[in-house]
This record gives sequence, C-alpha cells and structure tokens, in this order.
Amino acid sequence: MVPTKRERALNRVARLREGISDFLEVRTTIRTGFDVVDETLVRRQRILEALGGTEKEWNDWRWQLANRVRDIDTLVKLIDLEARDLGEIDRVSRKYRWAVSPYYLSLIDFSDRFSPVRLQSIPLIAELHVRGGVDDPMDEEYTNPAGAITRRYPDRLTIYASNMCPTYCRHCQRRRLIGQRDRHTTWRKLEESIEYIRDCSEIRDVLITGGDPLTRTDSDLERLVSSIRSIGHVEIIRIGTRAPVTMPQRVTPGLARTLARYQPVYVNTQFNHPLEITPESAEACRLLADAGIPLGNQMVLLNGINDRCSVVKVLNQELLRIRVKPYYIFHAKEVKGTRHFVTSVDKGIEIMEFLRGYTSGLAIPTYVINAPHGHGKTPIYPNYVLSRGPDFITIRTWENRVFRYPNRREVDIRQF
Repeated sequence: MVPTKRERALNRVARLREGISDFLEVRTTIRTGFDVVDETLVRRQRILEALGGTEKEWNDWRWQLANRVRDIDTLVKLIDLEARDLGEIDRVSRKYRWAVSPYYLSLIDFSDRFSPVRLQSIPLIAELHVRGGVDDPMDEEYTNPAGAITRRYPDRLTIYASNMCPTYCRHCQRRRLIGQRDRHTTWRKLEESIEYIRDCSEIRDVLITGGDPLTRTDSDLERLVSSIRSIGHVEIIRIGTRAPVTMPQRVTPGLARTLARYQPVYVNTQFNHPLEITPESAEACRLLADAGIPLGNQMVLLNGINDRCSVVKVLNQELLRIRVKPYYIFHAKEVKGTRHFVTSVDKGIEIMEFLRGYTSGLAIPTYVINAPHGHGKTPIYPNYVLSRGPDFITIRTWENRVFRYPNRREVDIRQF
C-alpha cells in the first residue's frame, strides 16, 4: 500500500527526531552562565571581600578595570590553586603578561583545571612548552600605511584604539602588542589615521579595535567615532570588543546612547563558550540591541575549549537568544605562545557539517582561515558539490543524501 501524505510526513519527522536525539542527550551536560549563577555568586562574594570592594563597585567598569588580577600574590587570595599551578603561572608570567577582570575571574570553576574560562584567562605552562608560531602571523606591521591603521582590503580598514583589555586572552592574536604597560593610542596617531581615511575615498567601512577600544572613556570613544562619521564616504563603523564577555559592566545605557548617535554602528564581540553567556553579558547585549546596534559574534575555534560540535551548537543557539548573530568562526592563528590552542582544519569542517541542517541558518557562522602574511579571510566549507556534468551538478545534502540537480543556462530575458 502506498503511504498517505500524512504517513510520509510522520515517517520523515521520526527520522528527524532520531537525528537530533544524541545532541539532546549531550545538551543537558553543557552548562551556560545562566545555569551556574549560584556558584558564580559565591565566587564573586569571595573576590569582593578579598579586594575590599562593594556591590556598587562591582557593577562599575572602572573598578573592574582598575582591579584586574595580574599577579600571583593577588590571585592566591581569591581562588584555590595547587603549588604546581603557582609555579607554572609564575614561569609563564615572566615571558607573557596576563590580567583578568574580577568579573571574568568569577566565572572560573577552579575545581576544574581545564575550565573553558580558566584556559582563556590564566596562564598555562603549554604557552612555553608547545613550540611553533610567530609573533605577527598576519604581517600587520607591514600593512600599516599611516597612524594606527591596518589595511588588507580595498574598501575597509582597521584602527587600533588601545593595547588595553579587561582580560588578556591567552589565545590573543596580538599578544605582541600587550607589552608590559597599558597604552591607549595617542590622539596624534588617531588623528593621522582619520586624515588617511579622509584622503581615501574608497574606504567605506572602518573597524575600531585594539586591544579593546571599550577600555577608553565614553568621551574618547565619541570623539573618535564622531570624527570617522564626519567623513562622507564612510558608510559603516564597526567596533570589535570583548567587553560584553569579560567586563559587561562597561556597556552602560550612556555608552549605548552615545554609539547610537552615529549609526550605522555595528558591534562584534567574541563569546567562545556557553559559560560566558551570563545574566550580565545578556544585559550588556540587550542595551546595545535596544539602542539599534546590531551585534555579531566572532568565535575563535580553540582546542580544549570549544572544539566540540555540540558546544558550538549550544553557544550559537544561546547567542541568538541574547540577540547576537553568530558571524565568524575563526581558525586559531599560529601565534607564538598560543600554539596549544590550534585545532586541525578538519575539526572546523566537522563542526560546520554538524550545524548545517541541524540548527537555524541564523545560528550558522562562516568558518574562516586568515591567510598567512595578511592576505585576508578565506572561507572554508564542507564539500556539498560532488561532481559536475554538462548541464547538471551532483550535490550532497546535510543528511548525506545525493541528488543530481539541473545546472541550466540562463535565458536571455531581453528577447521577450
């Protein structure tokens, strides 16, 4: 008997449910920042007591920035560390600077030596032991035509506003710029950068990044953004910041209103794990989104942190809930001291395969490799076109079904 339309639909649904059952089981083991609020509050109270801070100060980004933890003597007062950890952190810190905001420190489960947040913020001996990488894999120092600019594309460029960050990520692509002292880019350099943009009529897109530009004051940011907005041929301004993740207190109603005055302004941030999606980071994103500022996420694919398909899927779905569009998955760069974070490219392709068809298209970013020596972002996709004929292609679907699909010549509509 030929199945009815409804029977065919129900059979299809049964197959779809079977295809997602494994993920639904794993999903219960992947916690977000919302799931660990009580644990985080306990750690926050301990940090506040040790630093002599108040709840009001905790919610002030200036206090967070001024009280970044950056030495072992302070760290051991805040969290429990083994003697082995202390020795390793000390050795790494002699070569590579580190700092972590009190807020971001409160997200770390210190009973887990390989906590995703800990790996991103506290030095690990692998920074010294795993060889390979270079200081400047994208040759940024050779693509600096003026001021604080990096230019690698015909119609857009980047301005570096500061070398300062709320937390110095252990996987940072620009750790060479951190140095031993926090330095905002001077106004002389910024003004030189603005004049360069003014003289280049082909520039339509300007990205302000760092370090983290949101370590500067509202008035500083407004001066910079308004100067760029005054250039007629600049269409959009983007801000690259990890502050919503590592110091969400920085996103205030005043900052959101300031940026909204210079639309279109886009903000791209970097959530790398679901544990970073907390009530505080969600509120920071809400303030920006409510001000009409679109938000995108640029996840870095990191070994031991988010190199599991299910983790990336949960991250991207949770990002959409707080109105952040997954934009890029960056393949980790071969930076000296960060080589232990680099995954295989095969892992990135596997993750993209796992997302396509198994979650909303909105939750699927573009997986990119930054080509060596500053030659730009190169998208990497699973292979869905299997072969070509004279008037067809053979395609593979997300369910690994293979179909022949017509590849027709265009009709000349001008003949009608």
